[in-house]
Amino acid sequence: MKSKEFREWTVDELRVRKREMREEIFKLRLQQRSGQLEKPSMLRTLRRNIARIQTVISEKLRAANQTVST
Repeated sequence: MKSKEFREWTVDELRVRKREMREEIFKLRLQQRSGQLEKPSMLRTLRRNIARIQTVISEKLRAANQTVST
């Protein structure tokens, strides 16, 4: 997914999706250790999506703090 799509979601939705992605990474790592992982690139994709989500969360929280303090 693109950052643009993540920006349309609320912070709570982003946090839920981030948790789901972390669980998916855990499952994929288990598959990787047992030699059953078919698409190793999925790990990289999920890690990058988590980073994108975290960036958007930070941006939204920073914007909310600036409006409150101004």
